[in-house]
Amino acid sequence: MTDIHHAAAQGFSTQADTYARGRPDYPPALTQWLQDTLGLRASKTVLDLGAGTGKFSKLLQATGATVIAVEPVAAMRAQLSAALPAVQALEGTAEAIPLPDASVDAVVCAQAFHWFANQAAMTEIARVLRPGGRLGLVWNVRDESVDWVAQLTTIMTPYEGDAPRFYKGDWKAVFPADGFGSLELASLPYEHVGPAQQVIVDRVMSVSFIASLPAAEQDKVRAQLQAVIDGSPALAGKAALAFPYRTEAYSCRRL
Repeated sequence: MTDIHHAAAQGFSTQADTYARGRPDYPPALTQWLQDTLGLRASKTVLDLGAGTGKFSKLLQATGATVIAVEPVAAMRAQLSAALPAVQALEGTAEAIPLPDASVDAVVCAQAFHWFANQAAMTEIARVLRPGGRLGLVWNVRDESVDWVAQLTTIMTPYEGDAPRFYKGDWKAVFPADGFGSLELASLPYEHVGPAQQVIVDRVMSVSFIASLPAAEQDKVRAQLQAVIDGSPALAGKAALAFPYRTEAYSCRRL
C-alpha cells in the first residue's frame, strides 16, 4: 500500500476521536448536489475515498446509494465502522484502491483530495469509475473574513510544515486530468454550531499537523485557542457559537 504523508499517518491515528468530535458536518443542501450533480440514488454505488471517520459517508448514505469507504488510517476506519456499520470500510489509499475496474458510479473525496492530488491517484480513480461516472471533491473552507477565525489560522499556520493544504491550491495542478471533463464548482454557506470546545478547540486540535505535535506543544496551542475564545466579544461566555464556513463542492465527469 502506498505510504501516506507522515502528518496524516501520525495525527489522524492519535486524534481520531477528536476528529470525529470537532470536524464540522456539511450543509443539508449538499444532499441535493450529490443527487443532481453526482447522480446518486438507490441504484448507484459511491466510493468515499479518504473517508476518515465517516462524516461524509453518513451524508452519502442519505442519497440511498450503496456506500463503500476507503481509508488508510486504522483508527479513523474504526471510528467509521462503529458509527456506520452498514458502510463497507476498506483499508486502502487513493493510489491503490481495493476495488475492481469500473465498479462505482461516483467517487467522492471530502476534506481529503489535497493529500493525494497526483497522477497515480487520478489513474486509480479513473480505473474504478464507470464511464460517465462523476468525481466529487468537497471541502469546508473557514471564513477568514471573520476576525476570530483569521486568528485561528494565524495560530495554526506556523506548524503546517510540508503538509498538503487545500488553500494553497496545489491540488488543482492535476486538472485538466486525462479521461475527465472540466471541473465545475458549487459553493454553499455553512455554520458549525456548538460549544467552543467542540467547534474551535477540537476542530483545530484535529488538524493533522497539530495533532502530531508533542504534548507540550499541543498544550501551547490549546492555550492560544482559549485566549482567542476569552478575548473575543463574539465568543466569550457563549454556551454555543457558530463557526462560519463556505462549502466548496467540485465535480467532473469520467469521459
